[in-house]
Amino acid sequence: MNEAREASRLFLLEEDAGGDREGLLLPHGADLYTSDGSIDVKGRPASKHTTGDWRACFFILGHECFERLAYYGIAKNLITYLKVKLHLSNLEAARHVNTWQGTCYLTPLIGAILADSHWGKYWTIAVFSSVYFIGLAILTLSASIPALQPPSCLRTACPEASLLQYGIFFVGLYMIALGTGGIKPCVSSFGADQFDDSDPAERAKKGSFFNWFYFCINIGAFISATIIVWIQDNTGWGIGFAIPTIFMALAISFFFGPTNMYRFQKPGGSPLTRVCQVVIAAFRKWHIDVPHDMSLLYEVDGQASAIEGSRKLGHTNEFEFLDRAAMISSADLRSEPSTDPWKLCTVTQVEELKILIRMFPIWATTIIFGAVFAQISSMFIEQGMVLDKSIGSFNIPPASLSLNF
Repeated sequence: MNEAREASRLFLLEEDAGGDREGLLLPHGADLYTSDGSIDVKGRPASKHTTGDWRACFFILGHECFERLAYYGIAKNLITYLKVKLHLSNLEAARHVNTWQGTCYLTPLIGAILADSHWGKYWTIAVFSSVYFIGLAILTLSASIPALQPPSCLRTACPEASLLQYGIFFVGLYMIALGTGGIKPCVSSFGADQFDDSDPAERAKKGSFFNWFYFCINIGAFISATIIVWIQDNTGWGIGFAIPTIFMALAISFFFGPTNMYRFQKPGGSPLTRVCQVVIAAFRKWHIDVPHDMSLLYEVDGQASAIEGSRKLGHTNEFEFLDRAAMISSADLRSEPSTDPWKLCTVTQVEELKILIRMFPIWATTIIFGAVFAQISSMFIEQGMVLDKSIGSFNIPPASLSLNF
């Protein structure tokens, strides 16, 4: 019997009164399929023995290592290229580097919204990885074709780049920013999806996965800050940018090769929309007192959350004014509130916003750190360019000084 027929025999899908799909797992199939709602590439219940776990995460970790090598292969030495090849001043080069890196850390919002609302993590990674690769290819062409670069400096006179030369270079650079940002919120969470939280053994492996994930990031960054920046400074920028492009192609191949092994979670809708729904629903009922019995707050029946791919969250006592969004008023009962989330939200939806509010102070404290840390890729390397960095006959690339951080 093939896997599809076995899945249909073990899982009977039926719809409850609210329209939610609940899987009924027969006892003798408990160890064959995941219990967290994940599916395989063909939309069938995900098998524990042929999908997910380390067999899939090995390729996700490889993708992350190669992608980070590609990113830092550009980012670590970008300011040197702007100064040496495009003849920008220290101030202009630092401004461009900081603006570009800031964009790289804003575009994850785009990837996260698209992944949660429409495409899912896998297809979001697919689309933005393609954009990423095209951007790297454009950057490589810009650094390889003499007509796309300004002439070399003659003594103290350095010709400015033309509008076309600037345009091609920055189009490629900001396509990289869009690509790396688009996949950033998806890769780690897609790796986490390969482990079933309802299985204690797999849940323990998930923590180990994040350790290895961060290790792979640093391996890619280390190679970029040592070998690749040396090649760029001593061999040429064309080959120095081509190497990150090749590694990005390897990252894409590494990710898409084992697609049949992956577990997928369906998109659960935009979290920004859910946040707005909670705020508006709570504001509509600002004049109603919150009940002391929190069991009176609205939540869907059953074990499954109303949010696809998420689990239910228990009620907490902080920020009780938001609990009004989950209060069932007499007006709600008359208007069948389950069809209008802008008037009545689930407890889980309210708790999502509470978690976000609790995280906000932690996030805010990183802003100053981020502003200081950004100087490592700009001003710090510019200072390194005027230092004596030689050890015997070997001259340390200025960008390699960032390894100290």
